[in-house]
Amino acid sequence: MSSHHIIRDKQEPALIIANGEECAMDMLEQLLEWSPTVVVLDGAIARVISLGIKVDVWLGDFDHALENEYSDYPLKKIHTPDQNLTDLEKAFEYLLAEGYPAVNVVWASGRRMDHTLNNFHSMVRYGRSLKIVFFDNYSTSYLLPYTFEKWYPAKTPISLLPYGEAIQVKSSGLLYDLNHPVLKLGIQTSSSNETREDGIVKITYEDGALILMECHD
Repeated sequence: MSSHHIIRDKQEPALIIANGEECAMDMLEQLLEWSPTVVVLDGAIARVISLGIKVDVWLGDFDHALENEYSDYPLKKIHTPDQNLTDLEKAFEYLLAEGYPAVNVVWASGRRMDHTLNNFHSMVRYGRSLKIVFFDNYSTSYLLPYTFEKWYPAKTPISLLPYGEAIQVKSSGLLYDLNHPVLKLGIQTSSSNETREDGIVKITYEDGALILMECHD
């Protein structure tokens, strides 16, 4: 499978393939077409290679495989044994060091719930310095900047989930617009909302972390 279009290096988001549940192949193929760099985390390498995907970087502590495996493949192997970071966080660190401004991530959800929750933690941890978007078969998720505007068609399902808390959350363009002093995980979120009509949705907040999920069942 070809994984690269003719594109300018680092002008398009890199792609990280994590080690969760696989997404639909048509989604993966679309993301691969425009990714100048494909980074695969340690535990997913066998599954990715079996799909015929061209891998640029294989990264992790290699606790799932031996570093000298796949010696016949033209990929860069980066051993990152630091146990204070997850493999996904190590991949974010690598891309930041390489000068990438943005990354798409697939296979980051599903399978083990602790890994899924940790991956969202990592999105928030690195999401102010690297534009990170998670894709799976049911949602597209990303950390919102403090001021966000985007055009959506009417009745687009949207959920807003604070990570910890989000302060002074306001919106316009949603069916149930928000004007909340605080959204707090475990107390109040804004899930299963939707856009009111075709047009711009605007969301602002002053502090904390707010994840937007564009949902599709």
